[in-house]
Amino acid sequence: MSATQSTYVEEEGVYRFHMEHPVPAYLVALVAGDLQPADIGPRSRVWAEPCLLPTATSKLSGAVEQWLSAAERLYGPYLWGRYVPGRQRASPALPRGERGPTGEEEPRTTQAHSGLGSSAHPPTPSRYDIVFLPPSFPIVAMENPCLTFIISSILESDEFLVIDVIHEVAHSWFGNAVTNATWEEMWLSEGLATYAQRRITTETYGAAFTCLETAFRLDALHRQMKLLGEDSPVSKLQVKLEPGVNPSHLMNLFTYEKGYCFVYYLSQLCGDPQRFDDFLRAYVEKYKFTSVVAQDLLDSFLSFFPELKEQSVDCRAGLEFERWLNATGPPLAEPDLSQGSSLTRPVEALFQLWTAEPLDQAAASASAIDISKWKTFQTALFLDRLLDGSPLPQEVVMSLSKCYSSLLDSMNAEIRIRWLQIVVRNDYYPDLHRVRRFLESQMSRMYTIPLYEDLCTGALKSFALEVFYQTQGRLHPNLRRTIQQILSQGLGPSAEPSVEQASAGADSEVDADTPALLLGDEAPSSAISLRDVNVSA
Repeated sequence: MSATQSTYVEEEGVYRFHMEHPVPAYLVALVAGDLQPADIGPRSRVWAEPCLLPTATSKLSGAVEQWLSAAERLYGPYLWGRYVPGRQRASPALPRGERGPTGEEEPRTTQAHSGLGSSAHPPTPSRYDIVFLPPSFPIVAMENPCLTFIISSILESDEFLVIDVIHEVAHSWFGNAVTNATWEEMWLSEGLATYAQRRITTETYGAAFTCLETAFRLDALHRQMKLLGEDSPVSKLQVKLEPGVNPSHLMNLFTYEKGYCFVYYLSQLCGDPQRFDDFLRAYVEKYKFTSVVAQDLLDSFLSFFPELKEQSVDCRAGLEFERWLNATGPPLAEPDLSQGSSLTRPVEALFQLWTAEPLDQAAASASAIDISKWKTFQTALFLDRLLDGSPLPQEVVMSLSKCYSSLLDSMNAEIRIRWLQIVVRNDYYPDLHRVRRFLESQMSRMYTIPLYEDLCTGALKSFALEVFYQTQGRLHPNLRRTIQQILSQGLGPSAEPSVEQASAGADSEVDADTPALLLGDEAPSSAISLRDVNVSA
């Protein structure tokens, strides 16, 4: 559980949990299952099903402590318990007769964390544990204090795993310790956590990698902007929960990336990222374990930098703070990503080759570039550019398949799903068997929804139905219902097309023999489609 201390009393058959700090209700979480622990650092361990534990341990051993230490250097002590160097945590609570990680039998009453932190007990040692959940878990990750939840599917994509865990680490300061007071200002959690995540990655992996990941995400932001339109109400940082706005749509890339851009802009105003780190450290210290609104952050910023207040930076024409918060559309300013050019330039060059003529010469030049040596974010960015240009000329898709299909099929799911979306959007039937195999093996929302959206936009709805009926029993109920909604769109006069369908101008009808169960599920009530955008919590 997301708690700093837990016990198990065998006589009662009861587990008890205690959180010594105040937390918002959405951070209270409990997980139960066949979960085994393994230490990965002095204050961290992973929990996973036995079949996943070796992989999770090998990928994260030593890394989480490195990320926590970097975050502490930037933003102050990790607040969830107190880290005592050299002090070991007791074994996790297990029923009597079961064996702990050391093989020793646990006592009748065990304590998973040493102390409640009160005057009668020593301070609770700080904990940052991670539990890996089944692929059917409906979200990518959740920053529950002391016990981050992460979907196990992400384990096969190393770079995405790194970014997602670091993002959840950053939430320990921004979101968990200092929380947005209303859902209308989620950027106070997600925008600040994204900024802190990128400061941590810069400290540990360098600026070039951080700029590559940022370019990848901002590309996705602009893609979402194109789908929704620049006047979409959910593109505001201060979204108003008014008629027509679905609260579930607030978890979108604007919350993360437009929020990040605003925070980055604030950091540039003070002229020194380290001075801005000092401000954020003071901000956390002032507001820890409370909820805030945007004005609290901005007032604190101007108080910390009185020279900026004297310059009225909050009222600069076109970049007013109020406009950042309440204007729809893209960010008013974006970061300079030139430090990542060594990684992004090859991506641009390869994309340009595949859009050049004559095709045979371009394909020959492109095939000489070995993308197997690329970082995952580079390959994903390249495929996203091809997706943006789809439908492509059929001869281009054939050449792409000949050059990359087998190679991409051996890569991680983040790469494979993008290639398969290209296959579907271009109706490239020779590779359709790969789409079937992928959907039969993937149960997570982030690796199924985008493909079903694309399949139902074009001429492959019957194929989508067939695959869905073969796999629906293994899907999370919420995911199953969402896919049913996608499949049912266009079956009746009241059903509205998704943004993707509208933009593609595709026929909204499905086969007449579509099973009746799909007709009984409520179609989405809004044409705003955010389901194909994957974000972490």
